[in-house]
Amino acid sequence: MDRKKVLITRDLPGDAIKFLEADCDLLCAPSKDEMPRARLLELIPEADALICLLSEKIDKEVISKAPKLKVISNYAVGYNNIDVEFATKSGIYVTNTPDVLTEATADLAWALLLCTARRIVEGDSLVRQNQFTGWAPDLLLGLDVSCKTLGIVGLGRIGLAVARRASGFGMKVVYWSKKRKEDLEEKYNLEYETLDDLLELADFVSLNVALTEETHHLIGQREFSLMKKSAILINTARGQVVDEAALVEALKSGQIRAAGLDVYENEPQVHPGLLGLENVVLAPHVGSGTIDTRAKMAEMVVLDVLTALKGHKPINAIN
Repeated sequence: MDRKKVLITRDLPGDAIKFLEADCDLLCAPSKDEMPRARLLELIPEADALICLLSEKIDKEVISKAPKLKVISNYAVGYNNIDVEFATKSGIYVTNTPDVLTEATADLAWALLLCTARRIVEGDSLVRQNQFTGWAPDLLLGLDVSCKTLGIVGLGRIGLAVARRASGFGMKVVYWSKKRKEDLEEKYNLEYETLDDLLELADFVSLNVALTEETHHLIGQREFSLMKKSAILINTARGQVVDEAALVEALKSGQIRAAGLDVYENEPQVHPGLLGLENVVLAPHVGSGTIDTRAKMAEMVVLDVLTALKGHKPINAIN
């Protein structure tokens, strides 16, 4: 039997690619660098399977050039970079990596929350610049986290994981989601609110929604005007969920106190207005960035590719 050909756009952590090579041929050696789109378009016609990243746009142009393609395996939980509808019409499976990155991403959301509330990055900079002259009553005063109100925008897997962690801080947790989830409310002591009411009530707002037409710029100037001036916004979802220009103005004007971001509207570019602000913590999209999680993600995409190439529906198919 002819060995199937797999196109991998970027080198992945762990040993999963070596496992893939036992049954398939790679169309090119995976690189640490992003694959140029021209190179992707050049190689995709020969591919039986594609393993890609969220940063790569797998649109109608790419899919139309891939007559042999059986599966597109996305190394991410999100898949807004893929034209799923056109892939489905073309008889191509699309898969993602759900569940495996839930806990790591929730951990990072909390890391950003604590860093912003307690001004950890500012303190680190002060010490490194040899400006720490000793304890003082008003030195880098931050906000209490315990017993405050956490607002969860989007109660999916990651949103629920963020909410679960709040119990250790004795926080009240309110949530808004496209669908109310009454079965989880009693189990995890959650209260459902409209989005506007949540924004008015919450001391910390964690964004955990998928990017769709409805959630694009879900948080903008009007929404910031509803939030407390002491509120902190955390975004580990997708950058386009927030109107970044409006966020810059909200942070500059004191409309909200601070923000912790792991994602950006025009990633990898960051709005220049954010770079000069001390009341925002900026992380380089590392929500799932742990050794164990990234290796497990690689294993998932490889297993889904092998399953599809054997003629079976992949475990994590979304279509």
